[in-house]
Amino acid sequence: MDKITTIFCDIDDFCQVFEPALQKRTISGGKKKRNRSFKMSTSEILTITVLFHTSNIRTFKHFYLFYVQKHLTDEFPETVSYNRFVELMQSNMLPLIVFMKTCCLGKCTGISFIDSTPLRVCDKKRIKNNKVFKGIATTGKSTMGWFHGFKLHLLVNDKGDILNFIITQANVDDRTPIKEDNFLKKIVGSLYADKGYISKEITQLLFEDGLHLVTGIKNNMKNVLMTMRDKILLRKRSIIETINDQLKNIAQAEHSRHRSFSNFITNLVASLIAYSFQEKKPSIKFETESTAQLALFC
Repeated sequence: MDKITTIFCDIDDFCQVFEPALQKRTISGGKKKRNRSFKMSTSEILTITVLFHTSNIRTFKHFYLFYVQKHLTDEFPETVSYNRFVELMQSNMLPLIVFMKTCCLGKCTGISFIDSTPLRVCDKKRIKNNKVFKGIATTGKSTMGWFHGFKLHLLVNDKGDILNFIITQANVDDRTPIKEDNFLKKIVGSLYADKGYISKEITQLLFEDGLHLVTGIKNNMKNVLMTMRDKILLRKRSIIETINDQLKNIAQAEHSRHRSFSNFITNLVASLIAYSFQEKKPSIKFETESTAQLALFC
């Protein structure tokens, strides 16, 4: 119950600021609209959406009908039907994304990791029959083989906090989001990535902005000088792979039961928010110690 209270309070504080600001910026179309209050508040809708990804229940329908409406009646006394809630959940996609971007992202510590992970929307055998993402999803290739869907590009720090994220089609190169101005806007220090991010042009471009891109080298490349600190942290890059694994297997960021693109985005962003509320995140401990042993050789 403490987790439910924590999530609801954070979301409710955000909605009290977001909703009045949205109404001021909304352009009226000239038609009169009914200001009829909903049975459930935006805070309750977003809270239930996020709570699903903290539970171990496989489908949202089972979670809403047999858990929320039966065991959380004290927290959510006035709930709507399942079909109506799905409509409200998708219509509140904007505040969900803004909440993630403004309240759930971590701060850069000078040590950052970047990677992409596939988000499959269907089995490879059903690519031609998939109608939900027709004309939107594409086919790409990862280290695990070919897949149909999208890519989640994730940026995290050494504490396991998500710094930023972006969603692209499956056939987009991993290095493309780095070229975007906003993706690495607040990132400084060192950025560690796998061999798929090797690019002399991007390395030089980031270096001019005060960001050092550190990657491994391929077998056909010449060896380069690297500090012991960078070698150690490059080996710790598995932290972002652990986060991707938790997002998919615990927070259910990936599944093939979507019925619309908006449902896909809502599900993905809610899983990222659920991860941000996780008490223990994957992290690494890296401390430098000053020593006077090398002074003997000076």
